[in-house]
Amino acid sequence: MILFAALLLSGCGWFQQDDPADDAGDSTAVPTQGSTGGTDEPAETEDDAGPIPGAQTMTLYTCVTDATVQAVIDGFTAEHPGTAIDLFRAPTGQLNARIAADLRGAGVGADVLWTCDPLTMQDQLEQDVVRSWVPDNAEDIPAEYRTEDYVGVDLLYVVTAVHDDAPLPESWLDLAGPAYTDRVAIPDPGFAASALGLLGYLESAPDYGLDYYQALADNGAVELESPTDVLTGIAQGTYDAGIVLANAAYAAQAEGSPIEVVWPEPGAVAIYAPIAPTTKPGAEPLAEAFIEYVASEEGQRVMAATDVYPVLEGIPGPPIPDDAPVISPDWPTLAGGTDDMLARYRLIFG
Repeated sequence: MILFAALLLSGCGWFQQDDPADDAGDSTAVPTQGSTGGTDEPAETEDDAGPIPGAQTMTLYTCVTDATVQAVIDGFTAEHPGTAIDLFRAPTGQLNARIAADLRGAGVGADVLWTCDPLTMQDQLEQDVVRSWVPDNAEDIPAEYRTEDYVGVDLLYVVTAVHDDAPLPESWLDLAGPAYTDRVAIPDPGFAASALGLLGYLESAPDYGLDYYQALADNGAVELESPTDVLTGIAQGTYDAGIVLANAAYAAQAEGSPIEVVWPEPGAVAIYAPIAPTTKPGAEPLAEAFIEYVASEEGQRVMAATDVYPVLEGIPGPPIPDDAPVISPDWPTLAGGTDDMLARYRLIFG
């Protein structure tokens, strides 16, 4: 059994647009901070949900890509005139560093935390950064993408991308085979949450384990920082194949990138991005209303329109092949001991 918990995250883009997922934030490694939302005296409309009791400004920490989080913020503030959301957005590693700095200072700085993987959220729950709370429609979310303490609101699928001139792998194991010698790139699991999720799954999977990563290294695989960097290298022909995010790969393909997207056996690793209110006092009604919106059908449709896989069933998002194999890791079993697992990984890819 593996145990692991705190995560780090992702990187930059091949074509000039925000990546569809920042490991749901696999976009820029530079955090952004600012505010967005309604004006002091907005015009009311019949569709406005109206003001929310209590604080009218809250702070959101997230690793979700800018295009997605801004679309969600715009949708929410349009429904709730007079509200404003201060945003801190960064890859998971920088997000965790910001939270740690807050805790060393005045305390929790965010009112809502929207992470890119359940392990990071579980770690923050155990540190009393977030509190246990789920929206009213929690039972509409598939059971594998929620807990009794928080819910997932979007999904990442870790898959492989292959340059048009290269053979297609059938399984993850194929990437360590002779067809791809010196031609594979993988993202850093110490930086990208999706890569760490894949590492966690494969480390305990039959026929894989850390021996799989040793086989990749022995076969000449190269570690890059993020799945986006991997995608860039494949698109440019520097590598034949590598580990990427499905929505980013399909978006690049739609922009003309010369790649094929493969959902390898035993399956793409599905990683859900949870959201939760923090233990910071003062904005509880607003924070909970925001989470309700993100988890709602409307919020899910807003996210799906930004090339993100929604967690609610029946809402169309980026492509998923009809016969695509998908693995949902046993996240509770995988919780705890990240540092040890990454230290052993670093003995292979230092």
